[in-house]
Amino acid sequence: IYKVISGAVRTSKIMRDGRRQIGRFYLPGEFFGLELGKQHNLSAEAVADSKIFLFKRRQIEAMAQRNMEAAREMWLMTADHLRHAEDHLLLLGRKTALERLAAFLIEMDMSHGNCGLFELPMSRRDIADYLGLTLETVSRGFSELQKKQALELDGARHVVLRNRAFLGAMGA
Repeated sequence: IYKVISGAVRTSKIMRDGRRQIGRFYLPGEFFGLELGKQHNLSAEAVADSKIFLFKRRQIEAMAQRNMEAAREMWLMTADHLRHAEDHLLLLGRKTALERLAAFLIEMDMSHGNCGLFELPMSRRDIADYLGLTLETVSRGFSELQKKQALELDGARHVVLRNRAFLGAMGA
């Protein structure tokens, strides 16, 4: 089990035909790699300079057996991962491209403390693969959201949310 100390990590799977599906982005303070079985289902890669802390599975299991609070934290982490997977499934299956991008931006804002100002550590290609879209569609989506004055970009990765309510309604 891994904890992101700094930077950002993406988990992904390459399909037989070469397409990549990104499962999730992990930011500082978040854990990943808690899975059943001896192998991980998804690969993990840093998308920015990152520091990662490694916990051996047997260490975590022993701690959870000794400490009820640690067991509770693991349960909460597992529940959070399940909630995120369900949300991502709904996002991919039923939302338009612009709604997906709006939901992603709200998710990133929440991960950065809901301040409306954040740096995207991932590329637009990563965002496209996470949202099940093409790179071009993501770029057009950013342009459209700028025209609607929902956000402002300073460079490719610095985002200022100008109308969080609008984005939230779109992504809901």
